Amino acid sequence: MSAIVSFRNVSYRIGEHVILQDLSLDVPPGETLVLLGRSGSGKTTALKMVNGLIAPTGGEVLVEGRPTTAWDPIRLRRRIGYVIQEVGLFPHFTVAENVALVPRLEAWPPEKIRPRVDELLHQVGLDPAAFAARYPRELSGGQRQRVGVARALAADPPLLLFDEPFGALDPVTRLETQQLFLRLRETLGKTALFVTHDVREALLLGSRIALLKNGHVEVLATPSELVRARGEEVELFLACLDWKAGREYAVEPGA
Repeated sequence: MSAIVSFRNVSYRIGEHVILQDLSLDVPPGETLVLLGRSGSGKTTALKMVNGLIAPTGGEVLVEGRPTTAWDPIRLRRRIGYVIQEVGLFPHFTVAENVALVPRLEAWPPEKIRPRVDELLHQVGLDPAAFAARYPRELSGGQRQRVGVARALAADPPLLLFDEPFGALDPVTRLETQQLFLRLRETLGKTALFVTHDVREALLLGSRIALLKNGHVEVLATPSELVRARGEEVELFLACLDWKAGREYAVEPGA
């Protein structure tokens, strides 16, 4: 089956500073590809190329078989759900209005939007009767992140991008939100690219993991393969885990 996203010999540089070099990856339908790496490894730059926020200086990125440069930028971005760490909810919009944003821009009829908003709030564990009329300031960090996920799903996009979305959450809320992600992936079968610097999160959530270093892929592996991989960078990341717990934790969800 054709890849939803393809990187074809992608490079990106600013002056003499190389951020990505000769990156080639395919993301097939239904996969969660985690881009793992240190700060400055190029993972967020690669993610932003998918929805056209950054253009490659070499090579090309394809979405649904078309180069991002051939898409109308607005149409491209409305085909993609985007979830970031800061969530980015509009503070003067209610929860329901935030979730309904893209369907409204796409001119969905109101009688279709409200049931969709209610359905998504239920899916992310927020009772519409209790939360739809609230404003972002009235929510906890975890609740705001759930609303952000619902908003990303609202227009039923084939592709989701996650840029370290759970990094600011406390450990318990972060685990709960990761489990929500796994349930939604199982239920909806969406294709996703997920950026993180947390190896434990990568092992839990990824179907495959691309470990980036200095703008190129050091290792591309399933979680169960990654915990057995060798090389300086992967071993440094794996050293962040309790080895025994890390191996048990990793092999099940994305193997």
